[in-house]
Amino acid sequence: MTRTALVTGASRGIGKATAVALARAGLDVAVTARTLREGQGVDLSDTGAGRALPGSLETTVSEIEVEGRRGLAVVADLHDHESLRRGVGRVLDEWGRIDVLVNDAVDTGPGSMVRFADLTVDQLERKLLANVVAQAVVIQAALPAMRASGGGVVVDVSSHVATADPLSPVGSGGWGLAYAASKAAFHRFAPILAVELGEEGIRVYNVDPGYVETERQVVNAAALGLEGRYPGAPPSVPAAVISWLATSPEAAATVANGSTVVAQRVALDLGLHPDWRPR
Repeated sequence: MTRTALVTGASRGIGKATAVALARAGLDVAVTARTLREGQGVDLSDTGAGRALPGSLETTVSEIEVEGRRGLAVVADLHDHESLRRGVGRVLDEWGRIDVLVNDAVDTGPGSMVRFADLTVDQLERKLLANVVAQAVVIQAALPAMRASGGGVVVDVSSHVATADPLSPVGSGGWGLAYAASKAAFHRFAPILAVELGEEGIRVYNVDPGYVETERQVVNAAALGLEGRYPGAPPSVPAAVISWLATSPEAAATVANGSTVVAQRVALDLGLHPDWRPR
């Protein structure tokens, strides 16, 4: 039977690249996000200024199908937990199983890059609800199917800010408390769930993607006159590592359940992706 995956936040960026990488590895892939069609994406972040963003679920599904696999677009919103449950339910109704779950979706609204004195309680609550509680909702919804099939893989896209201390404040190279606190809480899922679920054949990992030049980063850099100033890895780098974790027997045998995988280092060390670094 063909394995299936569900990737959240897959209209663009790491989520989209991961969905395509998993399809290339032979999985049917369902994808969630808010943006169904091209032209609907808007950057509502602190620095996004409402700029249009490329990417959509329909485009991602088209690229999945180019790889010869089935794709399924499911519109869902991290701030609407019922939409997340319905989304998981739709995948199970259509395909009957979820073998791989990739939690990539993240709140991109205001509050991620503001100093504590300027942070509102509403912004903090929204970050925690979208970046912590929503992921718990998705995992709990998918868990019974994984248990019924004898196992599965959950990959949580974490962040350097979850474990590192900034050297300077927001605006001078640092990051905001609301985003960092929410990612730090989410970062604790993998080791705890690995302990609780490992004996049932369920593996759970954190992936730290490092700095990645997503479509959002490229659009904003161009608008701010910073094009090429801060080069990062393409989204295909963490995507290659996530696909390896989810599909490779080597990963299952060598990467400790519950651990954090630093994507860019592993991609280079294992040759999972061509070297992208400037020469």
